[in-house]
Amino acid sequence: MNTETIISIFLGIGLAASVGFRVFVPLFTLSLASYFNIWELNESWQWIGSLTAVITLGVATIVEIFAYYIPYVDNVLDAIAIPLAAIAGTAVMVSTVADLSPVITWALAIIAGGGTAAAVAGSSGVTRLASTTTTGGITNPIVSTVETGTSVVMSILSIFIPLIAFIFVLIILYIIFRFYKKIKPTQP
Repeated sequence: MNTETIISIFLGIGLAASVGFRVFVPLFTLSLASYFNIWELNESWQWIGSLTAVITLGVATIVEIFAYYIPYVDNVLDAIAIPLAAIAGTAVMVSTVADLSPVITWALAIIAGGGTAAAVAGSSGVTRLASTTTTGGITNPIVSTVETGTSVVMSILSIFIPLIAFIFVLIILYIIFRFYKKIKPTQP
């Protein structure tokens, strides 16, 4: 594997983790990066860089961000976010990975892209559910702001410094692992 391939994998994994927090933020970021020729997408995914895609994903991003500030709508969005995140995480990996065979690209996209996005989305949903049940939803806007901010930062890092984004993904996955290990009931 050459350097460009490795960087494209780091980019895809970073964006996939970002998808776990907000589905449309990383897609919009990738669309802007492609539109402004910052990142070149695979041939069949170049439509993401079109003006139509930029506008559509931009509107979807704004709607998604504001919807997470509406009490109980945020919990409904979390319920559908995991499968959507897995699909979007897979899609961003496929669109960014360079110079690999289609079989390896799709396997990597499903496992690393979809898996990372689903893990992050699942932990976000659990966090919001805990916030809703313990505070009646009062702290949900804080949770939403942190998730949106993390998604934006991870998306930008993924585009401009993919290695750092990948390291952050490893840290996030480690935190998720520790969190689930802590709440998992012990077996007698």
